[in-house]
Amino acid sequence: MLSIIIPSYKDPLLHKTIQSLLDNAEGEIEIIAVLDGYWPETPLNSDERVKVVHLGRNRGMRGAINAGVAVAQGEFIMRTDEHCSFGKGYDVILTRDLEPNWIVTPRRYFLDPVKWEVMNIPPVDFMKLKIVGAGAGQKFSGVEAPGNDNEPIQESMAMQGSCWVMKRDWWDKVVGELQTEGYGPHYQDSHEMVFKAWQAGGKLMVNKNTWHAHKHRDFPRTHNNGTKENPSNNEQSWDYSLKVWRDYYEKEIRPKWGI
Repeated sequence: MLSIIIPSYKDPLLHKTIQSLLDNAEGEIEIIAVLDGYWPETPLNSDERVKVVHLGRNRGMRGAINAGVAVAQGEFIMRTDEHCSFGKGYDVILTRDLEPNWIVTPRRYFLDPVKWEVMNIPPVDFMKLKIVGAGAGQKFSGVEAPGNDNEPIQESMAMQGSCWVMKRDWWDKVVGELQTEGYGPHYQDSHEMVFKAWQAGGKLMVNKNTWHAHKHRDFPRTHNNGTKENPSNNEQSWDYSLKVWRDYYEKEIRPKWGI
């Protein structure tokens, strides 16, 4: 079974995301909507595959993901943002082709959330991991780059983090929980996961045999991670991630990838 965790904070697109997951699944799934210190105005889908975890206070995205994984029953876990649509059979394809030590992300398209349609923009597959910016704004970032069209499943250096799948026992071994100390409640989660997977001998892969579409940045933000309880602090997260991983990245990852 695939357990799908959706960390959510006041995004009205959560309902459509859940419906897309239900409509396009071809195997056994459970959807775990983690309501991060709020209740939606409209009740969630009553399908028996949809489960709700309500956090009594806002913990932030990292804490919400951890809470969802803690109650997940599946052999496989998937995390997705609350404003995405999915290709038919995404669940079967992503788990069928998954190696035990992989984190895999599907091909990423761009979603028009008003029309609820995939936009006519080329998808994102391969991403390079780079240190971008300067001064206080310096950070690890995934940068879109040409992939290998001849490889339906391709190794990648980075992912957006809006959708990924891995075996539950691999999560338990290499991640356990997303760390909030140092990183704060919200950001750099995908980089933390990938670095830890690399150190344990794993890989990040892109499976182009299926896809998800993530809301395009041109549309207004409909969700909010930062609250009075857990304010967003980009610079804190960026700085901490660089402090922990820069040396490993510079000495091992860059030479391996030739960048």
